[in-house]
Amino acid sequence: MSNQYPPPYGQNQNPYGQQPYGAQNPYGAPTSNGQQQGQPPLWAPWYGIPFPQAFLRFWKKYVRFDGRASKSEYWFWALWYVIGNVAAGIVGSVFNVLPFISNGDDGVVRLWALATFIGFIALTVRRLHDVNLSGYFALFFIFPPIGVLFSLIVGLIGTVPQGQQYDRPDRG
Repeated sequence: MSNQYPPPYGQNQNPYGQQPYGAQNPYGAPTSNGQQQGQPPLWAPWYGIPFPQAFLRFWKKYVRFDGRASKSEYWFWALWYVIGNVAAGIVGSVFNVLPFISNGDDGVVRLWALATFIGFIALTVRRLHDVNLSGYFALFFIFPPIGVLFSLIVGLIGTVPQGQQYDRPDRG
């Protein structure tokens, strides 16, 4: 005989539709018939995000400092950032574009870095939330050597279930 009533108010173990820690990811994971379940809402982290989608999701959540970001969102964006730097360097050196920003081929690279700076800090804040740390730790970026080391450490820490406190489903 099973209890068919919902749990009493305040005892719901899954308030935002997130899977319990260690459970199969509901977003983007294949179903039993091999089909994708779809993208998660923007307020939720996307565990196991495909590489191309990480680029698009970064720009959709460019200045969102709320919510969480999965390790795959974080590291795939880091790879996209490197690819963007290489591409900007090639464009700058081949075409000598935007010499008014700086002398030579690094003007496009600087423009790329400037365009992605705020978004990367927002992504780092969301990643900090996923490991249940305050976003204020992103202030370590003020000191570049510490910030680089810190961003590597944050990217390696696994998801912590208490990080769900930073989810904001009301923001969509």
